[in-house]
Order: sequence, then structure tokens, then C-alpha cells
Amino acid sequence: MSYYPVFLDLTGKKAIVVGGGSVAERKIETLLEYGAAVHVISRELTPELQKRLDNGEINILANEFDEGLIEGAFLIIIATDDRTVNKMASEAAKKRNILVNAVDKPEECSFIVPSVIRRGDLVIAVSTSGRSPALAKRIGETLSSQFGEEYELFLKMMGRIRKDLLSKDMEEFSRGRIFHELVDSRILESIRKQDLTAAASELERILKRPFSQDDVADYLRGE
Repeated sequence: MSYYPVFLDLTGKKAIVVGGGSVAERKIETLLEYGAAVHVISRELTPELQKRLDNGEINILANEFDEGLIEGAFLIIIATDDRTVNKMASEAAKKRNILVNAVDKPEECSFIVPSVIRRGDLVIAVSTSGRSPALAKRIGETLSSQFGEEYELFLKMMGRIRKDLLSKDMEEFSRGRIFHELVDSRILESIRKQDLTAAASELERILKRPFSQDDVADYLRGE
């Protein structure tokens, strides 16, 4: 099967997780990280999930799965070891055109979850279309070592510069040239080495205006 790669905005959206074990715990942690409103269907919870429940981070819908519970959900993740419950939940979600992921069961999913590397606003997703999650994880680990924290800082800087340049009366071609020149410059390497003097020099050269180390530090904060 061929999957269409997409990034979803889950902020405030209702996400239901069927299951309360260690696998469900990992899925819930990620959903919360991306702003979803998480509701759980499970008889038992791990200690960490119980803590999240007590803190009001998640809600319990019910102990047992029922089709009526999933109305209004944006997506559902199924993470139990009960094959009957998993299949019932998957079919109920598909019948209602709700996005559903059944852990380790691609045939019961309408979407699969890739291996993800995140550096601030940089998100790199790797998928093998469900054929080998272990390989996707291995590739992700390789990429993780290649893309350090400097990418998060560089993107904060680029966001600030982009905002500045878009506010100026400038031809689109000229702005595009500057953006490409910044990406192709030695600034990323300078940030990795924490050499703000070198980064300031590169910014002066490309943006044609003075830059101090304090200016660079300010840009790296993305403010």
C-alpha cells in the first residue's frame, strides 16, 4: 500500500486512545506533545498515565470500548493486546471516517505513524509503509545523529529573518536568493560550534548590514 505523507495539526482536537498499557503510554505522550485533547478507554492505566489523569492531562471515557464513545473524535489509536477489541474499534472508526491507527496492524489502519526526529520546528518523518518499523527506527537513529540541536536554533533565526524580509519592499526573487544563500552559508556550522562571531560575519555579508554577537543571540531566540 502507498501512503500519502502529511503533517496534522492536532491542537485541541479529540484523540481517543484505546488501551492503557506501556504502548498506549508512549502514544499518549506524543499526542499530548502535539496539543491533542486525549481521552482514554481502558480498564487499567500505567502509573505514569494514572499520574497524567490525576493532573488533568488526560480523561477517561470508559473502562470498555463501545462504538458510541468515539463520536466526534478526530483520530483514534488502538493499543491493546485484545484482538477482538482492536478489530471492533478499527471497524467502528473506519465506518465513521475517523482516522485510526492500530499499533502493529497496518491492515487495520487508515494511517500509520512514522519514526520521527524533531529539532524544534524541523520534523523529519521516516516510514517503510508498515513493512519494517525496525528499519524506519534505524534510519531515524542515523538521521538523528546528523541533525543536531543547531537546526532548531537555525530555524528560529530563519523565522525571524523571514519575518523581517517579508516586511520590506523587496522583489520576491531577491528575497528568495537571500533565503537560499543563508541556507547554503556556514551559519549552521557556526551555530553548531557556538561561534557567534563567525555567524555574525556571515549574516553581515548576506544581509548587507551590521551584526553583532548580541544580534545573533537575539535572532537565535527567535524573538
